[in-house]
Amino acid sequence: MTAQQRWAEPMTSALDEARGALTTGDVPIGAVVLDPAGAVIGRGRNVREAEADPTGHAEVVALRAAARERGEWRLEGCTLVVTLEPCTMCAGAAVLSRVDRVVFGAFDPKAGAVGSLWDVVRDRRLNHRPEVVAGVMSRESAALLDGFFADQR
Repeated sequence: MTAQQRWAEPMTSALDEARGALTTGDVPIGAVVLDPAGAVIGRGRNVREAEADPTGHAEVVALRAAARERGEWRLEGCTLVVTLEPCTMCAGAAVLSRVDRVVFGAFDPKAGAVGSLWDVVRDRRLNHRPEVVAGVMSRESAALLDGFFADQR
């Protein structure tokens, strides 16, 4: 099974979350956190506009929900699946939450911190480095973002 096949179902869930952000005028980015068995234990979408929260990124929202569900902040064994390559804040949150893996869709050459512009999650100076699976359903993720930004112009 390829990485595309392995992560397609969770990425579809993350894309569904991203579409939900469109109803509040937020950038359509979505995320889910999977427990070690593959069950979704946290969901998130961008809520910066909806909640006037500068930290309201999909990844942070999903990681917080997963931590509440587990009753602890350490998300060892878990996977963060997100439609867009995480920014520095979200990459840092993934490291600090101790997720085992970060799976993302579209690359973000302007702000990506999981290999594009920076590589926070693989920085050897940090005490935790999650596995990275990049480019899962990248066309679908990019198309959703492209459509949103085309409507903004």
